This record gives sequence, structure tokens and C-alpha cells, in this order.
Amino acid sequence: MRRARRPRPSAKALDASHITGDTDLTAYILGRKAQLAVDTGHPADALGLATAARRTARPGSRLEVIAVLHEAHAHAVLGEGGEAGRGYDTALALLCDADGDGVWGSWLDTTYVNTARARSLAALGDYEQAAAGFDDAIAALPPAYRRDRGVYLARAARAHAGTGNMTLAARIGAQAVGIAAETGSARIIGQLDRTLAPAVGEDGVAEFRAALDRIVLHPA
Repeated sequence: MRRARRPRPSAKALDASHITGDTDLTAYILGRKAQLAVDTGHPADALGLATAARRTARPGSRLEVIAVLHEAHAHAVLGEGGEAGRGYDTALALLCDADGDGVWGSWLDTTYVNTARARSLAALGDYEQAAAGFDDAIAALPPAYRRDRGVYLARAARAHAGTGNMTLAARIGAQAVGIAAETGSARIIGQLDRTLAPAVGEDGVAEFRAALDRIVLHPA
């Protein structure tokens, strides 16, 4: 006899938000589910969830901006570059007038939106612009944001690899590996996939792969 599946925490939280009438929480959870859906290879589901999050969010709230960002990235992963670009333009316009109080999206700023756009540009295959966007984001990031820096470096490495500059990609990737080893961040390691494997003969690539393998196979 098969056991009934336990509801996921996000599903339980979504149910609770509906029961309590907390529309802010509902919008946040829908956005989070959209993020998870696109990260696990279900961009069409992600787009539907993000649209629902935007519909639920209070107009003029930062939750509305977050929902638009999720919509834009889902469009990018689906190959809909025009829709994605318009989404990011909308997010920037909404952010200018969004309320600044409350806990939801207090970290949102123009740099964050532009970094999200860079990720979408990489998904669309526009690696030159994506790499430039990540490089700008890394330069603007405060030194204390170590995990974020590691994630941005890993994404920048993948974008530079997409342009064909494997040597630069390996050098940037090695910096991300160092932060991953320091922080134990699985998120950073997850970004450092086998992008550089075909270019193992390029300067620095073998060293990068060896450093990454060490922390994957022999974590501290």
C-alpha cells in the first residue's frame, strides 16, 4: 500500500496564508514557488505561478516587483526575450514608486534587478551582455556579502564561458570556488556546473576543475 504524500512546507504555508487572509504572504509564497519551478526546469509552471503572485500582490508593493521579476525570468527561460526585457523594464519602473516599509523585498534595488536581468540574458544566450551585467553587479556588491558574491562570480564565469573566453571564466570560477569552500554554500557549487569541461586544455581550466572537484568530492 502506497503512503500518502506529505504536503510540502510551501504548500502548507500557502494554505495557511489563504486561511488567515494574509495576501502578502500568499504573494510571497507564490513567487517563491515560481522561483523553485524555474530552477527545477518547469518554466511554464513558473510563469503561471509568477502571474498569480503578481495578481495577488498589493499594487505598488515590493512584492509586486518580485512577482514581475519572476515573470520576466520565466519568459527568458522559455525563450521569450521581448517579454523578458519588457518585464525587467516594468520592474525598474515599479521599483521607483514601490513602498519602502515592511519586510517584504527590503533588499530590492536597481542593482538587484539588473543582476536578475543578466541571469535572464544568459538564459537567452546573450552571454556578452550577461557577463557585463554580472561584472557590474560584482563591482557594486559590498565585501560583506560573501555568499552573494560567490553566486554572482559563478554566474559570471558561466556567462564568460558562453562568450568563449574560457581562461577568464576559469579565473572567475576559481574565485567562486574559494568562496564556496569558505562558506559551504551549496548554491554556489550548484552554479559551477560542467560548463568549462569541454575546454579543459585552456589556461586555468584544469586547475579550476580540480579545485571544484576537491570541494564537491571532499567537502570540509
